[in-house]
This record gives sequence, C-alpha cells and structure tokens, in this order.
Amino acid sequence: MASHESHAKGSSVLLKLATLLASIGALNWGLIGLFNWNLVDAIFGGGAQEMTSVPSRIVYAIVGLAGLVALFGIPRLAAPEAHHPAPTVPYRG
Repeated sequence: MASHESHAKGSSVLLKLATLLASIGALNWGLIGLFNWNLVDAIFGGGAQEMTSVPSRIVYAIVGLAGLVALFGIPRLAAPEAHHPAPTVPYRG
C-alpha cells in the first residue's frame, strides 16, 4: 500500500507543478493582453513588446484571468479532502 501512497503523492506534486506552470504561462499571457508586455521575454531575452491584434490581446487577457483563478486554487490541491461522503445505511423495509 505504501507504493500506492507514494504514487498518489507523486501525482499530487505533478498536478501542483503543472498547475503552477500553467498559471505562470496564463499570467504572462494576461500581461501581454492587458499591458502588451511579455514577462518571459523580459526575463530571458527577446523583445518585451509584442505586436498583437486587439482580439488576440482580449484572448490573452481572459486566459490571464483564468491563470489567476487557477493560481489561487493551488492551496486547495494541498488541502485534505474537506468532506467525506456520508456512510450509507442499508434499507430495511
């Protein structure tokens, strides 16, 4: 059973990491959409200003907002299950 628990922990860590990376990417898209500024390019080199159309910037902004929502959901992934299903009582009719 220990291997099942370690596999579940590994999956949980992977899920948290993937959510964090997706959130960072979405936030970068949000910065492009809202401020026409690319954080990743600014940090790692490249042009920090993007040449994007208005519809593209709207999509980037929406994805950025979704990234913020996902980022705030990460603590829930770490929290234990808040509720457990109620035990079923056999019917005696």
